[in-house]
Amino acid sequence: MNFQWKGISMAQMSPEEIIEQQRQDWSRVAPAWEKWDALLHRNLSFLNYRLVGDARIRPGQRVLDLGSGTGYPAIVAADAAGNEGEVLGLDLSEEMLDRAKRKAYGLGLFQLDFRVADVTHLSEADHSFDAVISRFCLMFLPDVAKAVGEIARVMKPGGYFAAAVWSGPDQNPFVKIPVDVLKRFIEIPQPPPDQPGIFRLAKPGDLSGMAEKAGLRKLTDEEIQAESFYDSPETYWTNLIDMAAPLQPLFAKLSSKDRGEAERQIKEAVEPYRRGEEIALPMAIRIVVARKPS
Repeated sequence: MNFQWKGISMAQMSPEEIIEQQRQDWSRVAPAWEKWDALLHRNLSFLNYRLVGDARIRPGQRVLDLGSGTGYPAIVAADAAGNEGEVLGLDLSEEMLDRAKRKAYGLGLFQLDFRVADVTHLSEADHSFDAVISRFCLMFLPDVAKAVGEIARVMKPGGYFAAAVWSGPDQNPFVKIPVDVLKRFIEIPQPPPDQPGIFRLAKPGDLSGMAEKAGLRKLTDEEIQAESFYDSPETYWTNLIDMAAPLQPLFAKLSSKDRGEAERQIKEAVEPYRRGEEIALPMAIRIVVARKPS
């Protein structure tokens, strides 16, 4: 998917411009992520716990969460680290983190702090964290390898790194369906393989290879299957339009008539995934786990 910002192809943008674009995009949809919080938790809670488990987070540990958004999986990590532990969540968007703070402090998780930061340039000291976790963040970075090098730097010897990224589009119809429909109305060029995007790290070895080059020892590079549930095609469509920051500029290019037709076709395309009273759209997620040598 080749997205554009102010009419400029992402391939023509500097890393700083890409980061600023993403800051604006995710800040814009922050209210929607809060609105849909219950649905997100229902569909992704298994993944939050999986990452915390894969990172072997224990009471008293210091944990870094990259791309915390509105609070997860940092909140689950804080529960695992306990009152004697410490969790720091980083995200580009202050608007996202404002919502994360309200959620965390409402739960009494005062060992959890959030900070606005570009995760490619970590200000934390060497060997600062027992574990580093990340959910659906790294594939959007302009320089993933540099970010992984920073992750390795701030980890303590023996510490764990656990990250989730999206697997390929064919296994993720909840993303592929709207893109396929959009292609009937507008041109969406194939992006360069190293360009930031939803499926940037989909292949086996993409992220784990970077972790190994950064000096970490690969433990897991696994694709897991799950489903994302919606009570109706209408709910899926509304959730998509509200939350999908990378897709919103593409929908904005459609005329009112074409947008209405695209909506109709997308709702029609998800109907075959109906299971009883719900729409159950398959998801495929790549889990990468690595450890820093002691």
